[in-house]
Amino acid sequence: MIALALVAACSYLIGAIPFSYIFGRILKGIDLRQHGSGNLGASNCYRILGPWVALTVLLLDVAKGFFPVFFAARLDFGAAAAGVGEHWFALAAMFASILGHLFCPYLKFTGGKGIATSAGAFLALSPWAFLGAFVVFLLVFATRRIVSLASISAAVTLPLFVYLADRFDLADAHWTYLVVSIAIMAVVVIKHRSNIQRLLAGTEPALTRK
Repeated sequence: MIALALVAACSYLIGAIPFSYIFGRILKGIDLRQHGSGNLGASNCYRILGPWVALTVLLLDVAKGFFPVFFAARLDFGAAAAGVGEHWFALAAMFASILGHLFCPYLKFTGGKGIATSAGAFLALSPWAFLGAFVVFLLVFATRRIVSLASISAAVTLPLFVYLADRFDLADAHWTYLVVSIAIMAVVVIKHRSNIQRLLAGTEPALTRK
């Protein structure tokens, strides 16, 4: 179990790297939490720092979810030594990296909403399920141009795509993957409470081109 705890600790510290905060400090000397929506996600980074910085932050946030899960799922020796399956290492890395993003220890346990990091983690864990949710994100965003609505839509449909990937043998899924996808859906909805209120009120801003 020491190996499992070590994987979780390393994944948490990697997932906690606040790339948007770092870019804000380096490029403009600002704390991104005090500007725009106050969120450390790519959409707020887009509004304050510009599209290229936002794209870089988005890819880095995806990467810090992807690589811990990708490598943890391949720790055959560690899994054998701990007496658990490889999927438990992957799940530990996933939870830890996402929690690191949500509750960053470098920023007094504040953080983003976990969309990009969760996407990266599921890209490594269940690529077909990720692809399905990503298509939903693109379709909703293309028609409404509201990032929060697209993110919520992708998260809500993720468990369905995890189930379908397993049902049609598109991936070697474990039952825990479906449980995790439901948990991620719940976290995303909770983290987007204020966005949901604005969506219902019709006041949620769309991401417009400059």
